[in-house]
Amino acid sequence: MASQDFVFAPAPVVSVPVAGGAARFPIHRIYCVGRNYEEHAKEMGFTGREPPFFFMKPADAAVVVDAGTTGTAAYPTLTKNLHHEIELVVAIGTGGKNIAAADAHKHIFGYAVGLDMTRRDLQNDMKKQGRPWDIGKSFEQSAPIGPIVPKAEAGDIEKAAISLQVNGTDRQRSNVSQLIWNIAETIEHLSAAWELQPGDLIYTGTPEGVAAVVKGDLLEGEVAGLPRLSVRIA
Repeated sequence: MASQDFVFAPAPVVSVPVAGGAARFPIHRIYCVGRNYEEHAKEMGFTGREPPFFFMKPADAAVVVDAGTTGTAAYPTLTKNLHHEIELVVAIGTGGKNIAAADAHKHIFGYAVGLDMTRRDLQNDMKKQGRPWDIGKSFEQSAPIGPIVPKAEAGDIEKAAISLQVNGTDRQRSNVSQLIWNIAETIEHLSAAWELQPGDLIYTGTPEGVAAVVKGDLLEGEVAGLPRLSVRIA
């Protein structure tokens, strides 16, 4: 269909830079895993290895931050309790349905550092009412992300340190090895519910230490072997 046949101009494709080159990774969908580190589950009032569960953010919720720069994420409306959640992001390069854990890594293009920003007060209100979390999780600029590193260049990501500092002070610090459901298991469960597509991003969960941020705060997130993610709350 020619562009003049649209009733208005389509939105541009949201894409993430690939480290080390000019290529970009177009985002299809953003999936997020809930409560996937044991200590974070505990601080949220849950214990044990519950079955994995998922929620989604729109592709245009991404705040794409180039390596060596500081991005900006606006403090959202309606909330008085905006929380940071540092996460390893898995970028899917080859789609599939019902992917076995043993085959999951064949479908991965690479990895990035991401933040799942959360309107915690609104999320908690929805939990109490038994309603969907979208208003707490899926708002504009809720998914900052740094450059994607191809998997062959990312090192031993399964054992990488993960951390977040706010204004230079440690808030979150753990290791990807502490995931309740590891990367391959997550892909297996996720692909049983949705047919994964090239361009999908999976935010794999956050470790303990989530807390509120305010306007002006500088968030600096790291996963060992990946470019640092720096975001200021505007």
